[in-house]
This record gives sequence, C-alpha cells and structure tokens, in this order.
Amino acid sequence: MGYRNLAECIADLEKHGHLVRIKEEVDPYLEMAAIHLRVYEKQGPALLFENVKGSPFKAVSNLFGTLERSKFMFRDSLPKVEQLVALRSDPMKALKNPFKYAGSALTALSALPLKQSLFKSTFQKTSISSLPQIVNWPMDGGPFITMPQVFTEDIDKPGVMNANVGMYRIQLAGNDYVQDKEIGLHYQIHRGIGVHQTKANAKGQPLKVSIFVGGPPSHPLAAVMPLPEELSELTFAGALGNRRFRYFYDEEGFCISADADFVITGTVYPHENKPEGPFGDHLGYYSLTHPFPLMKVHNVYHKKDAIWSFTVVGRPPQEDTSFGALIHEIAGSAIPQEIHGLKEVNAVDAAGVHPLLFAIGSERYTPYLKERKPQEILTIANHILGKNQLSLAKYLFIVAREDDESLSTNDIPGFLHHVLERIDPSRDLHFYTNTTIDTLDYSGDGLNAGSKVVFAVAGDKKRALANVLPTNLNLPAPFVASQIAIPGVLVMQVGSYVDAQQAKQEIARLKKSLQAVDLSGLPLIVLCDDAQFTAANVNNLVWVAFTRSNPAADIDGVNDFTRDKHWGCTGPVIIDARKKPHHAPELIKDAEVEKRVDRLGQQGASLYGII
Repeated sequence: MGYRNLAECIADLEKHGHLVRIKEEVDPYLEMAAIHLRVYEKQGPALLFENVKGSPFKAVSNLFGTLERSKFMFRDSLPKVEQLVALRSDPMKALKNPFKYAGSALTALSALPLKQSLFKSTFQKTSISSLPQIVNWPMDGGPFITMPQVFTEDIDKPGVMNANVGMYRIQLAGNDYVQDKEIGLHYQIHRGIGVHQTKANAKGQPLKVSIFVGGPPSHPLAAVMPLPEELSELTFAGALGNRRFRYFYDEEGFCISADADFVITGTVYPHENKPEGPFGDHLGYYSLTHPFPLMKVHNVYHKKDAIWSFTVVGRPPQEDTSFGALIHEIAGSAIPQEIHGLKEVNAVDAAGVHPLLFAIGSERYTPYLKERKPQEILTIANHILGKNQLSLAKYLFIVAREDDESLSTNDIPGFLHHVLERIDPSRDLHFYTNTTIDTLDYSGDGLNAGSKVVFAVAGDKKRALANVLPTNLNLPAPFVASQIAIPGVLVMQVGSYVDAQQAKQEIARLKKSLQAVDLSGLPLIVLCDDAQFTAANVNNLVWVAFTRSNPAADIDGVNDFTRDKHWGCTGPVIIDARKKPHHAPELIKDAEVEKRVDRLGQQGASLYGII
C-alpha cells in the first residue's frame, strides 16, 4: 500500500497495534525526548503526542523504532525497491536475466516525481515559534528539527531530478538566531547540499532551501538512503512509498512537497554563518557550538491537522539504529558491488557508527606464499575509506573471507575474536595521519581533524585468547584496576587524563612493568576511566575504546618500533581511551524529567504497561 500522507501511516499503525496516543500534556523541553527514549528502550510502539505544550500541533516519534515496524510500513514495496537498487548498482543483471528484472525499469518510471499545483490551497502559514520546540538533551543549544528532509537544487542544473534531499539537523531557535527569522543548518562539507552551496557561493548567489517535515514515511527514509549514483532521492521515495513524490513551486520559486505536513522555505547567503549547537548526537556525546550556515526564513507552511515528526538522537542503539537496519535490508548489497573484492561492510552501531567499521574482503594475491598476509584487503581498505560516508570512519578492521567463510561483520564479539586471534601488531596496523574525521567526533585535535587506522588481518590463527588475568600482573600507579572485557582484551582503569606528556610517561611505566608478564593471549589493552563499566558488555567496550581515542595520538604498544616509517609492536596494542580535556561531554539524562515521565507509566495513564 502507498500512504498519501503521514496521517494515513499513523492510522494504519494504530489499527495494527503499532502506535499509542499520549493524551496528557507533555513539555517539548526534555520531556517528550525522555518519553521517546523510555519507550524505545522497551522496543515499544510509535508515539502520537496529542497535547504538546506551547504548540497547536500534534507530534509523532518512534515510527522507525523497530525493524519489524519499519518493514511493516513498506510491506508492499520492499522487494521491488531492493531489486531496483541492486539493478542500479549492477546493470549487467538485467542483461543476464531480462525477464526477472523487467519490472525494475517500470518501477523507476512509475516513481518519477509529479509536478502538481492542485495542493497549493491545502497549505496554511504559521511561524517557527509555533512549531513544537523540542529540546532533547539538557545542554542542547535550543530546539532542533531531527527528522527533516532538506531540499536544494543545483544552481547550474535546476530542477527536481538534479536536486539533493538530505537529512541534516536544523536548529530552530537559541544562540544568536533572530526568532522566527533565522534558523541554522548543520551539515558535513561533502554532503550534497554542501556541493550546491559551494556552487551558489562561487556565483555570489543565495541558495534556496526547502525543509520538509512529515509526509509519507518513504520521504524521510529516502533522505538518509546512500543511493547509487543518478538514482534520485525523490524517485526512490516514490518507488518505496508506492506513490510518486508530488511537488509544486510557490510564488517565490521554492519547491514545496505537496504531501509534507510542514514546509519551511528560506535562503542561505554566501559565507553567512552563525554559531549552531551544542546538540546531543549519535556518538553519545554533545557536538559543540561551531559556525554553520545561516538560513533566513521566508515562509513556514503547514497542512490542516499537520503532525510534526521527530526523533531523539543519542548513544546507540536509538531509532536511527532501526533506520540503519532497514537501509541495510534495502541496499546492503550495493556497496560491495561498487568496491571490487569487498564482501561485507558494517558501520558498528554500538560504537557510534562512524568511529568503527568492520569489513570482510577477498585475499587472493600471491597465493603461492607460504604465509598468507594482508595484501588485497589493504587495497580494499583504501577504497572503503574513500567511499561516501564510509570515508568518515576512524577505525577500520578488515579481514579475509578465505579465513572463515561463516564470519559476519554484524557479530561484534565474534568478529573481534577472529581479528585478535590472527593479528600481527608488528605488521597489521596502518595509519592515516593529519586527515579528516567525522565533524561530530571530538577525539581528534580540531573540528573534522584527526587520524585513521586500518587493522588488516589475514592468515592462520596465531594465538589462543586469554579470558583470565595474568597471575603476575602488578600495575604501577596511576593504574588501579584491570578486567578481561572479552577474550583477548584487557581493560585497565587509570587515573584521569591530564595531558599528552603525562599520558606518555604513564604508558611508558606501564609498558616497562609488562615486560615480565605473559600477555601472549591478550593482544589488546584498553585504558579507560572506569574498568567495570567498560568491561560490562561488548557494546560498552567498543563505545569507550573507539569514540574516546584518536588513533595516531592514542595508540601505543609494548615493545613498539618504527621501521621505514611503519609503526608496529611485538607485544599488545594499547589504546588510551580515557576522556580527554578536549573531548565533548557525554549525554546524561535529567533526573527530574525522568521522574515526571514515570507518571505516564502509572495505571490509567497513556503508557501503562509499556514503560
């Protein structure tokens, strides 16, 4: 079935037990987010907030909160869309099996955007301050749109077929923004909107921006899909939603999504920025205040009975985890087809997505060598780190398919076990220094600045992994505790990080004390602020280890050396994953707000039996 709008989707979810209504008045400042987080943690239903304090509009969240619900919404279109994406990634499939793929061309053709003016009269006007002013976390700089579809056109090739639709966060108020007249756009420089703005800047012209909120669920999903080249987000939205993307242009020349619940139009002038942030982000920390493009608001449109769509961003897993799972269902085969030899890749959600990638590739080079070693997978690693959003990765662990055909990148402990059994730390670490990392990652030495490392592992098992502490482990101060997190990984609690010089001295003392200890079964040591928390489960381990370290600065090793500019070590690799003074603060819930949320779980309240 194809939903014509968000209201139809909500009605369908409610009819089938996938949505509940919250009738009590709720505060958009922290409380709505806290409710969402509590329900998501229970893998609960989508939520329709009917009484939002300070706004005349209803709001909905957690639409994509489970993979089951996400697939339910697209139950009639997923197979043909998966086929369409696969065909665009590998056109030869159509030649090899023309009857099987004959419908894909028809799907794409029937999903082309449709220009219609019939819907102009259905929109009314409002103001930014009348929208639900949802603030997710206590230190956030103001209310944000967290589920937008941001539309821009190429100034050199105008029209919807060359447009970009992306999901970039939008700050509605706070900081230095003029209320109702200015809002902030946050996006990474390599994204489609950034290319469009660069072209507009070069011509000295303002960039027209339309922000859509709501509409059929296929629209926000299309905005986050990593689509193959030349498959437009609007066409994809039409195919996924079984309904063509309908649009028109208003009197000022801004594109309006005819099925959206809300549309905000405005212009971004060359080199006009204002401070945006902080914002609680998907790494589990705040992204801090930085200058980002300023959008001058022209109009705020809404449908009658419009519903505001939002989500809450925080340490994974969150609703965007289910987004990612659905994306993998649809397009999981696309990336391997674009990188020769790549069999599988996974951005590890528990580590904040971008900090850590697991990959499996072919290792077929020089099969005549007595000892297999990483060669082809190093070539594949370079391809991965140059590919779209995969280029934001900071740690890449890549292994050879030939060593274990059953290995999966989605099995975090299993994958790490495979790596740690085989790694040769004198050979297998490859650094990229003074490079770019994710804008939201503050482990480096500046905005977008840091380093990367590839752990490339191929060949036979080299060790049995230890799952107990060495008997003669005596730690020097300030090392106070140690635990085995998973087989092969030793977690050590250390005093607070002061500066790089002191850290180097502390690690030097540690390495000296470890010389007489048998660490053959422990190839990785993680230094942290809280050993019990870090070792409690594998999700905590990868979150701490890979979000709180900058590879070139924070990786050390026992018996380390540099030869021909290659760094390696013969003993365990050490990652200093303590919190550093320049790191962003982590996200912590407001205790008083949590107490207020409890009332909704009481008998007779809207979330009784759910939270």
